[in-house]
Amino acid sequence: MAFQSQAALAEIRDSLLETYACNDAMNQLILSSLDPRAWRAQLPGKKSGGRTIAAMFAHLHNVRVSWLKNSAPHLKCPPPLDPDRCTMKQATAAHKRSGAQCLRMLTDALSATPNRRVKQFARGVWMQTWPAGGTMFAYMFSHEAHHRGQILMLAHQLGYRVLHRTPGVWHWEKLWKQVGLKTRPR
Repeated sequence: MAFQSQAALAEIRDSLLETYACNDAMNQLILSSLDPRAWRAQLPGKKSGGRTIAAMFAHLHNVRVSWLKNSAPHLKCPPPLDPDRCTMKQATAAHKRSGAQCLRMLTDALSATPNRRVKQFARGVWMQTWPAGGTMFAYMFSHEAHHRGQILMLAHQLGYRVLHRTPGVWHWEKLWKQVGLKTRPR
């Protein structure tokens, strides 16, 4: 019985890691489909303020860097992005690097080995630290999904349609293949 439960836990862990591997593919898909004019377009409405699409992508990357520094200091962190100056090309490259390092961090955090190095998830100095594990994955993925939704909605409000001719971020089978996974979503 214990063997079966270990196998089931390993399958869940692998599914979570595969899903996170596709997470950055979703961001990359949006970045590659986004009209460059939308990158720094002013937000709709009379009041100024709020994040541009550029600032949201910078925020996503910079939060990843914070997670890495605080939860996995042994992993090399890419430099942060300046939300007011980063280009789409810089954001694309930065997301690839931070996404790969976050996947390494999660791989260690979700490992069943007793000598794993990532044992806690520190979201920031102002927030409570959690044990590393499934909740860490859920928090990381949902944070990025939340901002992806904001980015897509803002682009639409600005008059720039993104992914309107394709299932895009919902075509997980294609994303699975794109990141080199041999399995299918399970």
